[in-house]
Amino acid sequence: MIPELGHFSLILALLLALALFLVPLAGVMTGRRIWMETGLSFAMGQLVFLGLAFCALTFSFVTDDFSVAYVAHNSNSLLPTQFKVSAVWGAHEGSFLLWSLVMGVWTFLVALSGRRLPADFIARVLSIMGFLSAGFIVFLLLTSNPFDRLLPFSPTEGSDLNPVLQDFGLIVHPPLLYVGYVGFSVAFAFAVAALWSGRLDAAWARWSRPWTNAAWAFLTVGVTLGSWWAYYELGWGGWWFWDSVENASFMPWLTGTALIHSLAATEKRGVFRSWTVLLAIFTFSLSLLGAFIVRSGVLTSVHAFAVDPERGLFILVFLAIVVGGSLTLYALRAPVLASNAGFGPLSREVMLLINNVILVVATAMVLLGTLYPLIYEAMNDGAKISVGRPFFNEKFIPLMAGLAFVMAIAPFTRWKRTGLRVLVRQLGYVMLASIILGLALPLIMVGALSWPIALAMALFAWIVLTLVKDLVTRARWRPFRLMGATPSFWGMWLAHFGFAVSLAGICLTSHYSMERDVRLMPGERITLGRYDFLFEGVTNVRGPNYLAQRGQVAVDRDGERIVVLHPEKRRYLAGGAAMTEADIDAGLLRDIYVALGEPLGDGAWSVRVHVKPYVRWVWFGGVMMMFGGGLTLFDRRYRRVRATRAEQIGAGVRA
Repeated sequence: MIPELGHFSLILALLLALALFLVPLAGVMTGRRIWMETGLSFAMGQLVFLGLAFCALTFSFVTDDFSVAYVAHNSNSLLPTQFKVSAVWGAHEGSFLLWSLVMGVWTFLVALSGRRLPADFIARVLSIMGFLSAGFIVFLLLTSNPFDRLLPFSPTEGSDLNPVLQDFGLIVHPPLLYVGYVGFSVAFAFAVAALWSGRLDAAWARWSRPWTNAAWAFLTVGVTLGSWWAYYELGWGGWWFWDSVENASFMPWLTGTALIHSLAATEKRGVFRSWTVLLAIFTFSLSLLGAFIVRSGVLTSVHAFAVDPERGLFILVFLAIVVGGSLTLYALRAPVLASNAGFGPLSREVMLLINNVILVVATAMVLLGTLYPLIYEAMNDGAKISVGRPFFNEKFIPLMAGLAFVMAIAPFTRWKRTGLRVLVRQLGYVMLASIILGLALPLIMVGALSWPIALAMALFAWIVLTLVKDLVTRARWRPFRLMGATPSFWGMWLAHFGFAVSLAGICLTSHYSMERDVRLMPGERITLGRYDFLFEGVTNVRGPNYLAQRGQVAVDRDGERIVVLHPEKRRYLAGGAAMTEADIDAGLLRDIYVALGEPLGDGAWSVRVHVKPYVRWVWFGGVMMMFGGGLTLFDRRYRRVRATRAEQIGAGVRA
């Protein structure tokens, strides 16, 4: 009965999504304000029924209702309760139900806050979001219904959840990632509504910015958590693998980063309006492309859902409709996008433009590397080829170095134009100090020096010192100005600082990490850097739904015991799947990482040991960037409805 209630709730949610699409649209077309204002009611109803459907599926998991096919394929009575709940989104059908629910939440929040915006504009926004929601729910009902039954011959026991997913990472990573993915639908809807209405002024950019910043912040923490989860769960010891599904979430993050900077220029100066609209379209399109990559089965990945390619075809058609329709509207409205605002060759506008170009080129490179194996296979009769880390690192690293250099300069430039002498006077000594620190920091932090790391640490110091100089300058000349700085300023400051921290962590851990794969008998030891690893043997233990062989590895440094690690080799009772669980001694300056491989006979085991300096900085920086994006949401300027006279003139529209 509960699964049928969930299925019926999905149908009602679809009807309300269609009403949200059609009724405000009809109101705009006929000029009937009462129809335009129905969006909040339809959005609320849609969210309620999507929530009921999600609760029904969760109830089926918690109560072990194996008559539901999705539950039978992804759960088991031995599964701990917290993983039964997270198993709701652990595979394709449930994850897309979560996607639709998140879309419903975003739609309701936009409708709720949109009551302060012009009725015709918010009606257009909600109509677009209603169309997107309807498309997602149709996909669920027609191709991926999570409430399909196995009646009358339902199993008495389920298959089990993939052991890789029986982890805290599944509880937090997909929901946060989806909030970011789907959140860019708001930026998309605002951009298309602005094109549709011809209202491409500063007010539109200001209305869109908090939603875009929120989506970017959630996607940032989602990508960061995904990296952290893969690092400790998969047993490989790496923090990023340029996997196709990792790339699928990284690409909209790159264009989303470009979008939040482009929106700032559009709001402040009325420039880059056409570029900003295109970025909004492409960012959400890349989110849909990510859904296609994960669910189509066309690319192999440890993260992907292996599903029927027909489902991927549905998403591909939907992607073509969304992208094709929005780009067609863009082409029709292109003549009104021209801006009258001018700026010099050395100005904040130019710095933001360079930032955008670098990020978009980086996105194009990642997209090419991700899709090229598909193109090659299609053109060479099924022959396989892979594009791996060497390609991505070779192309991506120089782009990010250029981005880091420009990022530090931008806050010291002015809108319209900046004098070269003024800029050199402000940053000349900072650049010299950065070069000196680039040479000194590697020696201080890891006791070794190489030119690539010296360059990376110089860029790290360049960003940090310019951020500090910005604060000092503000405090020196106008102390109260620093105290009264807007949340947008502090958000920018923290996000840029977080980028620098991640940059340092990525470079240091990639260059100075050490690892060894060895055969060890109980009582044998190996040395890695300053650390001695003593393998003391393996004992058998039992978990809630698995049996494990738990190793014991004592770690000494300079003759002193610092930690005893217990990596495990687990065998899950439901399906017999084997899983490696690494154990990590985490620290701000280094991680010690140990994983058990396979038994080699006579009590010997394959053991993998890593020493990874500063790897935590990669994720600390990501969390800082997330908080930076979140801080901007408290800026009161975003709650102003109408553009000021200065903004209207700057945007080149009639006051």
